[in-house]
Amino acid sequence: MSAIFRILFVVAGAITALFVARDALNFTIIQTFVAVLLVTAIVGLGSFWSQRRRT
Repeated sequence: MSAIFRILFVVAGAITALFVARDALNFTIIQTFVAVLLVTAIVGLGSFWSQRRRT
């Protein structure tokens, strides 16, 4: 489980670094927000994918 979170935060850090400087005070907060958005997107895509396969 920790490996999944590490990969998720690496991806979120890369995306966040495109928009916010790494030495900004709120970088970790924005990185966490981006990680939550990624989890939401992955779960949503999985939900829609399983719904599409049933029809």
